[in-house]
Amino acid sequence: MAETDADRDPTAVETLKKATFAGGCFWCMEAPFEQLEGVVSVRAGYTGGTKADPTYEEVSLGTTGHAEAVEITYDPSKVSYASLLDVFWRNVDPTTPNQQFTDVGSQYRTVIFYHDEEQRRLALKSKEDLERSGKVHRPIVTEIVLVGVFYQAEDYHQNYHKKNPLRYKLYRKGSGREDYINRVWGQ
Repeated sequence: MAETDADRDPTAVETLKKATFAGGCFWCMEAPFEQLEGVVSVRAGYTGGTKADPTYEEVSLGTTGHAEAVEITYDPSKVSYASLLDVFWRNVDPTTPNQQFTDVGSQYRTVIFYHDEEQRRLALKSKEDLERSGKVHRPIVTEIVLVGVFYQAEDYHQNYHKKNPLRYKLYRKGSGREDYINRVWGQ
């Protein structure tokens, strides 16, 4: 039986936290978070809706209420929730309702799903800071709501950017996401 971090240090798992964000296609949201030191894992999935155990096909129809999202497990002693929020804002267009770039529908809306009151407070502050920054020129429509059940997406969606690097790069560029990020935030 393999030894886990929890076997070596019983407090290790207790110190990890979760953050959940919907930023359009979850393929484009995994990689930016995985690059951060202190992020333990990033899972693609669905949350924010009413259908239990939804499939990709069901969510894609836009009838489940779920958004494509990522669930991040992170070590707050190495990366702050504020840093995760910064990565989120820098990878979405928060001014388009029910759409991210070429993906249209409520399943592609932008949402910060908070897990506790501290995350809610920090999310609201980061949204206000972005509004005042002048980086965006239309009202921010990103929702900030309490997280519900997170349903992990099918295996072929996990780590899509690693499994299909060329397709991922073409999609990210072709969707307009890459150009938007460079225009608003620079390279």
